[in-house]
Amino acid sequence: MNIAILTFNGFNELDSFIASSILNRMKGTGYNVQITCPSEEVTSMNGVTVKAQQPLEFANTADVVLFGSGILTRDIGKDSSILRRFQLDSKRQIICAQCSGTLLLAKLGVLGDLPACTDLISKPWVVEAGVNVIDRPFTAKDNIATVGGCLASQYLVSWIIAKLSGIESAAQAIHYVAPVGEKEATVQHTLSIVNPFISGKEAA
Repeated sequence: MNIAILTFNGFNELDSFIASSILNRMKGTGYNVQITCPSEEVTSMNGVTVKAQQPLEFANTADVVLFGSGILTRDIGKDSSILRRFQLDSKRQIICAQCSGTLLLAKLGVLGDLPACTDLISKPWVVEAGVNVIDRPFTAKDNIATVGGCLASQYLVSWIIAKLSGIESAAQAIHYVAPVGEKEATVQHTLSIVNPFISGKEAA
């Protein structure tokens, strides 16, 4: 199960690293989680430089594609040399975005007329791109999901794991990373957010 976590220059560490860490809890069941970048190295919004585990084209054949956010997303959304490298298909792939990553889904035509979530700073840009932004931390329809807010990563990865491996696996992954003394409450709350969007129960 190949999972591409798209990570660009100016990336938000919380988006890429939280998703990578939690999804890698599932590597024993065949999850191959890869930081996927347009260049050999990218530097975060706070100066953290990481090496790409996979080139951008890895996303085109991955089972799951997750767009992280960052301070340069608007520029990336205007960069045709990057956008034309994508050949995504939500019929055969799970495609997700966090915060400003939703803007890239819009630019790539992935969202269509679906409502989406994003962070408050990115909201005007995403609305300008023609997206109906809703005031929720998470929403999903079929194979497409979006979240708003850095700490909403847990909802997105829980949904991904639940779709691929079942709700119990998602609960176990969140239980592992949840704060001590708050584990059961965290799992319960997280699943209460994603459950309506699993197994054909998507909310309108």
